Amino acid sequence: MTARFALDKTNAKVMGVCAGFARWTGIDPTIVRIAAVALTLLGVGSTIILYLLVGLIAPAA
Repeated sequence: MTARFALDKTNAKVMGVCAGFARWTGIDPTIVRIAAVALTLLGVGSTIILYLLVGLIAPAA
C-alpha cells in the first residue's frame, strides 16, 4: 500500500499543507514550514498560490 498525501488537520497551523507534506515525507513539520516561508520570501515560483490550491484540493486526513 502506498502512502498518499493528505492535509494534517491535527498539526495544522493554517491549512495543514506543510504538516501533511511533512508527515508524507517523514520530515519535521517545522523544517517544511521554514522552507515554505523561505521560498515565499525569495520569490521562488508561486508558493502562496500553490499552497492555497493544495489546501483547497487535497483531502484531509
